[in-house]
Amino acid sequence: MFKQKPLAAAVSMALWSLAVLPALAQTTATEGPMQTVEVTGIRASMAKSLNVKKNATANVEVITAEDVGKMPDKNLADSLQRLAGVAVRTDYDEAEKVSMRGTNPDMSLILFNGHAVSSGDWYVADQASSSRSASLSLLPSHVLNQAIVYKTSQANIVDGGLAGTINVTTRKPLAQKERLSGVISGGASYTTLPGKTAPDLNASVNWKNEAGTFGVIGQAFAEKRYMRRDSVSRFAYGTSSGWDVINTSTMLGITDASLAGTGLKAADLNGVRLPGSMSSEFVESVRDRKGGMLSMQWKPNADLDVTMTGFHSVMDANNHGRLTSSAIYSMLLGKNQPLGATAATSANTNSNGQRVYAQIRNPVIVNETTMYGNQLKVLKAADIVFPDGTTPQYVGNSEGFFRDGAQGSSSFLDLDGKYRVSQDLTLKTLLSTTRGVGKTDLDQGLTLARYGTGISYALGDLHDAPYVKYQGAGANQPGLNADGSGYTIVDRAASGVKTVDKEWSAQLDAEYKLNRGWFQSLASGVRFANHKRDSRRWGPAFRSGITVDAVTGRVTSATPTPTTGWVGYPGDFGDGLGGGFWDNTGFTYTPEATKAYIADNTKVTSEAFERRVSSEIDMRERQSSAYLMANLEGDRWSGDLGVRYVRTVVDAQIATPIPNPRTCQRAAPGQAPIPCAAYPGAISDAGDATAFFDGVPFNPLGGTMYYKTPTHKNFNNLLPSMNLRYEITSDMIARFGASRTIGRQNYNLLGSGFGTPGCDASGCKVTGPNPDLKPLTSDNLDLSWSWYFAPRSAVSVSVFHSSIDGYVKTGTVGTSTIDLTDPRDNTVKTFFINTSSQQGAKINGLEVSYEQPFGTTGFGFTSNVSRAKTKVDDGRPMVGASEWAGNLGLYFENDRVSTRLVANYRGEYVNSTTAPSPTANSQGLSTINGVLMPTAPTMAAPVTTLAFNASYNLTPNLIVSLDATNLTNVKRAYYRYSEEEQQKLDVSGRQFYVNLKYKF
Repeated sequence: MFKQKPLAAAVSMALWSLAVLPALAQTTATEGPMQTVEVTGIRASMAKSLNVKKNATANVEVITAEDVGKMPDKNLADSLQRLAGVAVRTDYDEAEKVSMRGTNPDMSLILFNGHAVSSGDWYVADQASSSRSASLSLLPSHVLNQAIVYKTSQANIVDGGLAGTINVTTRKPLAQKERLSGVISGGASYTTLPGKTAPDLNASVNWKNEAGTFGVIGQAFAEKRYMRRDSVSRFAYGTSSGWDVINTSTMLGITDASLAGTGLKAADLNGVRLPGSMSSEFVESVRDRKGGMLSMQWKPNADLDVTMTGFHSVMDANNHGRLTSSAIYSMLLGKNQPLGATAATSANTNSNGQRVYAQIRNPVIVNETTMYGNQLKVLKAADIVFPDGTTPQYVGNSEGFFRDGAQGSSSFLDLDGKYRVSQDLTLKTLLSTTRGVGKTDLDQGLTLARYGTGISYALGDLHDAPYVKYQGAGANQPGLNADGSGYTIVDRAASGVKTVDKEWSAQLDAEYKLNRGWFQSLASGVRFANHKRDSRRWGPAFRSGITVDAVTGRVTSATPTPTTGWVGYPGDFGDGLGGGFWDNTGFTYTPEATKAYIADNTKVTSEAFERRVSSEIDMRERQSSAYLMANLEGDRWSGDLGVRYVRTVVDAQIATPIPNPRTCQRAAPGQAPIPCAAYPGAISDAGDATAFFDGVPFNPLGGTMYYKTPTHKNFNNLLPSMNLRYEITSDMIARFGASRTIGRQNYNLLGSGFGTPGCDASGCKVTGPNPDLKPLTSDNLDLSWSWYFAPRSAVSVSVFHSSIDGYVKTGTVGTSTIDLTDPRDNTVKTFFINTSSQQGAKINGLEVSYEQPFGTTGFGFTSNVSRAKTKVDDGRPMVGASEWAGNLGLYFENDRVSTRLVANYRGEYVNSTTAPSPTANSQGLSTINGVLMPTAPTMAAPVTTLAFNASYNLTPNLIVSLDATNLTNVKRAYYRYSEEEQQKLDVSGRQFYVNLKYKF
């Protein structure tokens, strides 16, 4: 039988709907007369968006509320990714971060009603990363009135968008046609992977007085859905994480004898790349988003217009899951430390009194060409096994977690006023305040070590799960077996994090009409913003520790492994990941069992003692700006010419370790801080994760103590800009833009604390921030041509160039130093700070858009494709930059039916957090086979998603709609140097939404 692949099946289903629904509409229409319905759907939205784009001086993209209502979009990131030159980062199953023209999301500025909006992250890693990118998962698409994406800058646009600026406007009450109108929508969401249904509700009401001088819009939403993600990856613990190379001088089990019959000698395997682990991960979460918006507008006459808008959204996103991973690297090194440590002092394997090393049997080696052009070999398949007769040794881990109280929120309040002083002079003012919070009350989990005799694996296609089979490890469930195989608990962790981002701003703008030759008007303005970023972490104290025998690596403390309160992985785990036979079993403790275990093994101390100063970020940033811009117009041309002056003042309080741990005494929980003469700012009442076990005297000299070092930096930038628009004909427009834009560095690069000190023969180094990092600047050129050749039809081409100065380079050993204690001999020494530096980067790009209806049939299409070629001075790819992106949409609409099928493509890119650690080696160098080459980044492979929307007017006021996203249940694949080095593969299922909407 003919079997369609997922993409073909999804496209067939959606195209069948596009074909059948027009017939359904015609059949229904013959059943009785139909009332005249004003066209407000896809066709109206396209006309409106194209009209705004056509008349704009700058090169812009536009999306309107009508368009969003006919799109399968659930948040603003979903909507914006349909535009040329815009790409999104998708976390789990939802688009969240928006990037423009081949850059990462930190270089795009999101504005609401002309001001910045703070948005908290729901995911714990993002909460602690302190990125500048806004999470649009908190902002439902239906709050939008219009979004204008500025690809070229103007002097009167708020600074901070290095790659571009997106201004989202909300609806104004007096702009609505009816005195009283509204929409009530109710329905349900269903996600196939968790197999759960949740409610989906929203409503809005608009009222204005009879005189049309005062109006109110109120909107509320409550949208919930469940998610699940199935993954396989190379993640593990210690040195065994990720990829490394074979070294037969330390992996003594790899011998000529162990390779007998393979045609290989041990020396042939030296330098071959091998995965450090084979892992699988199961994660479940809920997305419960609630909030609303209230807008009031007062316009007593034609000269005065005042609008106040308030918005609040909060998303609860508790999540839990478990990771099952092997420890291939540890096995080959003969190390038995149950968290993967492979240092010389780490515990060795021990079988019947002898150290043993894992062997490599049945190796399959392939050649690869890395993205940098180097030739390497990869161990694609092998049996990693201990010699026959070996007792069970450490072969991997299982880590479970439950993130309780995971939540993100976003709020803003703005007051927008416009006053026409005279026929020639207009004043505008905008006052705003915004606050975003990302928090996890307690990220808690248990780590178990697994014991067995080996693991077999075979990496296959990039988009298929690898073959995996454990040997001699027993059933995949907690607890040890009589022969020593199985699982035992080796670690626990519990901590919370809260990051608050807030800003208040005030700006005043004036425009004076000149009407003198080319000079039509002169605009000027000033703006001040006070921005604060505060990130805190805390953690309870455990009642007892877990001790490990230094010789055998086995747990020696009385720490029972819970053998109840767990469940196996879902029976369909990994079904969407493909591949042949592989071990898709696993277990996870239930959230209730995890919470109970952590609660039983921790104790209440004090809020101050639970504080972890080392990871805190405490920053204040003041932004001041002023601009002057001339609006120009001549025969068939128009434009603007301006300059913006920007001053950025950054104050940070950097957590700095006290060099000698015996200098200051730490206060016991509940005690007052103990003054320290040597460091008056020492934070002595914070525990910073020091042990405080039951029955053990408190040690006031244990652990590392911190104080805060203030930094104060000023940066001044002058940002000129020019835009020219020329009407070749009334329907053919050419534009040119030139500008300098600014982007500010991520908060953690400027103000994170110090960590991971270490010394070797070359000296001592410690990771840390670089408060001297100046803002990024970019010199930009843009040339575009657009032809609006028919109603709702246009073709456009843009070419652009950006030259960036100040692009961050992580993992750099700087010249700054700090005094710390050498952990080897406990003496104070000078440490060089391993931090971030800056470099240049360039982007050259091309964008093409084409949209057109098919005559009077009701059918039509939209399409765009963009290419952004990036080049960083050090030769590495730019983080988050996709060279290719594109969209293709097909639609049908008449007075009764509206359908749309949209495909979105994003090319490969460096998949890194948008706020990389200042010490990450993602931009460092590694020596492989004696060749110094760039460290392999984690690359996200190209992905195409398919979404569908259909709505049917049961009556002029009652509409039923179906939305479907991720129709093909895409596999998101990741790799390292090349596709031969598969790094990760995950799926999250299809999402369906059914709603009944009533308009009045």
